[in-house]
Amino acid sequence: MVVKSVNLETVCGITSKLPDNKLMEVAFAGKSNVGKSSLINALMNRKSYARTSQQPGKTQTINFYNINEELYFVDLPGYGYAKVSKETKEKWGKMIDRYLKGSKVLRILFLLVDIRHEPGQNDVDMYHWCLEYGFNPIVIATKSDKISRGQLMKHTSIIRKKLNCIEGTPIIPFSALNKSGRDEIWEYIEASMEYFREEG
Repeated sequence: MVVKSVNLETVCGITSKLPDNKLMEVAFAGKSNVGKSSLINALMNRKSYARTSQQPGKTQTINFYNINEELYFVDLPGYGYAKVSKETKEKWGKMIDRYLKGSKVLRILFLLVDIRHEPGQNDVDMYHWCLEYGFNPIVIATKSDKISRGQLMKHTSIIRKKLNCIEGTPIIPFSALNKSGRDEIWEYIEASMEYFREEG
């Protein structure tokens, strides 16, 4: 897809009412600092529209990006080792929970994990949490430029095993640096948009 327009349309905090969107939503979940903003920027073909940060836990809201007036990218708060209080983490959890339960137009959920490391317990919990809501997440293994090409299969295999992925779950290695994996991710989004139009 050629991205012609991007608009950060809605920013939802802990107490905000979630928007009742009619366009299809694609959500991005992942640990703090896993590269969510970098992935979203790469997909939107923008350098720094979604704010990237060296400080984990910077995304403390649910951000809805309107893409071409055709769909929404939904950036969920990062979880994990962010230096925030337990109370705040619980509120973020409730906010994500509210979104996953409440959205009528969410069709794809991307779960981002760092390809260099075995997924942590937070990642495993998030993956199975998504399954409980009826979503089968597509796993994006970020920072793939940090390992050699020959190591990709081994590392994706470790991720698949640790998350205990449902058979057939795609795991897409992605690099924000060289954009490898971007076209494949867009293929899943565009196929889902076709189904969404047919549903409508």
